[in-house]
Amino acid sequence: MNDIEKLGFDKWFQDKIETLKFDDCQIVRVITVNKNSFIVSNGKKDIYAELTGKYLFNSDSTLDLPTVGDWVYAQLFDDDSLAIIHEIFPRKSLLKRKTSGKKIEHQLIAANIDTAVIMQSLDSNFNLRRLERYLVMINESNITPVVFLSKSDLISLDEIESKKNDIYKIIPDIKIVAFSNNNLSDIENIKTHFTPFETFCLLGSSGVGKTSLLNNLIHQDLYKTQSIREKDGRGRHTTSRRELIILENGSIVVDNPGMRELGMISIDSGLDDTFNEIVELSKQCRYTDCTHTIEKGCAIVKAVELEKITTERYNSYIKIYKESLYYEMSYFEKRQKDKKFGKFIHTYMKNKKDIK
Repeated sequence: MNDIEKLGFDKWFQDKIETLKFDDCQIVRVITVNKNSFIVSNGKKDIYAELTGKYLFNSDSTLDLPTVGDWVYAQLFDDDSLAIIHEIFPRKSLLKRKTSGKKIEHQLIAANIDTAVIMQSLDSNFNLRRLERYLVMINESNITPVVFLSKSDLISLDEIESKKNDIYKIIPDIKIVAFSNNNLSDIENIKTHFTPFETFCLLGSSGVGKTSLLNNLIHQDLYKTQSIREKDGRGRHTTSRRELIILENGSIVVDNPGMRELGMISIDSGLDDTFNEIVELSKQCRYTDCTHTIEKGCAIVKAVELEKITTERYNSYIKIYKESLYYEMSYFEKRQKDKKFGKFIHTYMKNKKDIK
């Protein structure tokens, strides 16, 4: 096994190598992102990296920029102490969400993820509706989801099983693991769920124990942990940047800052996969353009009335669908305006050059 294979460069990526594209470049993996600079790895060492000016100029949106987990073509200089990134390698998967706040743009979370670990704690943080949002994002990216339920020492075994069953009702085949960061046997069990040379991504709100778990997995307190606010039970942000970490068994983990806001742009397949029983029922609606809200003959509304679908799950579906539709329309309008502005600048510069 060569050095980049240890970083997760499997046959899927090997089949997509274009040997003539960049003769003087190496394939390296992005392990840390710091605004416009990066840390990449060739499997032997970590290297400071920047994008070429041409790359930045030709990037139309954040989707064109490298993120943690990306493989990139890069030139190495100064005894492999500096890397210049020329192009992103084809992506197997891409986790993304809408940026927080009013701005309508994609925020990249991580690329080339095999398994996404949704972490919720078995206290006030446990929330099925938030879990559904994570599942939509993960399913949209065609990534395998698993659920880790932390702080299992805070409630009884019966309560844990009850919460697991609540999750199975919305996604029957998902793997769920309950554990405590204070229990060594639980941590040893958790380790068995991380497969060597595959890439995992830890997702969840602040305060659920992601950082504590990571410290337990690497057997070092390399990452700071912070206490939960007593007033509202929320955690403070501990992880401030996304970075890729290799565990001792060879598995690869991307740690992420806690996310409280989880808006999404264009999530058709993710929504369908997460709410598949609702999507199946929609085929029985009287009208093909049914909004599933006020129409007579709506199979979904009828199922809610008959309590075949819970009101909470129905409301969650409608809310995420409407948000996604609004964000998608807003994003499309923004891209159209950006293109018009780009054409204006191009025409202006051309005319200026012709006058000279």
